[in-house]
Amino acid sequence: MTIEYKGKSKVEQNQNPLELLAPAGNLEKLKFAIDYGADAVYLGGKSYGLRAFAGNFSREDMRAGVDYAHSRGRKVYITVNIFPHNEDLEGLEEYLKELQSIGVDAIIISDPGILRICKETVPEMEIHLSTQANCTNWRSAKFWKDQGINRIILARELSLAEIEQIHRMESNIEFETFVHGAMCISYSGRCLLSNYLANRDANRGECAHPCRWQYYLMERERPGEYLPITEDQEGTKIMSSKDLCMIRHIPELIDAGIKNFKIEGRMKSVHYVATVVRAYRKAINAYLSDPDNYSFKREWEEELKKASTRPFSTGFYFGSPDETDQEYTKEPRQSNRDFVGIVLNSQDGYLTIQQRNHFQIGDRIEIIGPNKTYGEFVINEIINSEGKKSQAAPHPKEVVTVPLNVDCEPNSLIRKILG
Repeated sequence: MTIEYKGKSKVEQNQNPLELLAPAGNLEKLKFAIDYGADAVYLGGKSYGLRAFAGNFSREDMRAGVDYAHSRGRKVYITVNIFPHNEDLEGLEEYLKELQSIGVDAIIISDPGILRICKETVPEMEIHLSTQANCTNWRSAKFWKDQGINRIILARELSLAEIEQIHRMESNIEFETFVHGAMCISYSGRCLLSNYLANRDANRGECAHPCRWQYYLMERERPGEYLPITEDQEGTKIMSSKDLCMIRHIPELIDAGIKNFKIEGRMKSVHYVATVVRAYRKAINAYLSDPDNYSFKREWEEELKKASTRPFSTGFYFGSPDETDQEYTKEPRQSNRDFVGIVLNSQDGYLTIQQRNHFQIGDRIEIIGPNKTYGEFVINEIINSEGKKSQAAPHPKEVVTVPLNVDCEPNSLIRKILG
């Protein structure tokens, strides 16, 4: 039976606060996510998670990240969501006990065996069910709740109408969904393609992302003769989906019973994390401050486009994706901005900047902070780390000084305006 989502006649304000959950690929990204408005972050250790190549946390950085988050009233969730083989279970009990001693707020799992070990080893630990577990109906939600799951991250293949029905049938458990970021070509991320093409098991944390590779079509009787699928001379990305973006639909998400909004992107940059979190934070705050008179602002979506993303789609929320939700050619640039630096200090008419990408004298820039937008400026002088005037900041992450009389928040972002 197909269920049509029509929304409600009046948006009702949540009884409980909403949670904006951000990715953290390393300690720096964790701090930026929190500074720019995330209520919680999710991350992985060196083992047992599905992003083994995402710059995962050492135990020391994990402890530092938890301390940083907790000192600001935020939460940290750890991914333990691989589909383990027997050998993958070695050392898991000790790892879980260490997570508990560090003070993490919850762990994210997908495998029933790991769930059993969690309940036996760290029974007080809050447990969230990964989207990898493919929860797509209310009976499944009830099953997992009965096993002691505190929150269910629903499968991405659900429509808003289906989510609303699941919430109506099982309203006494938290539901989390992805609202922004890359979409996997395979069902809830369960994929064998990486295994076949790169001998790296996506279900054990080693995905090589072959769905983003470029491909050609070759007929069996014409070996070596590559037939174009589109007119792009570089091949085609026949399995590369557009990025999910639901910032236009905050009220509908809330009406469907979703209280935890998750951003994908542990392998993305500091700039991506900060920009996306900031935009969704503004939209969510605007809704919560006055739900009856809430209206979407186009500037929020325009900010998201500055984060070097693919074109946007609403995924499965309003029906199954079709051919328009795929990106078949080289991904077009959505933004005329380049992230070039981070403000370390603002004092006496000078900005101390850590360079992240090339910028030079004459460039136009814009500066944004966690809470403010500072406007556009022109770089007229650069003083390098040796105290000498320079045409540009020549080395990656070099700290330079630029005369600009603007009182910026620490960790403000600097973008170069292109064109």
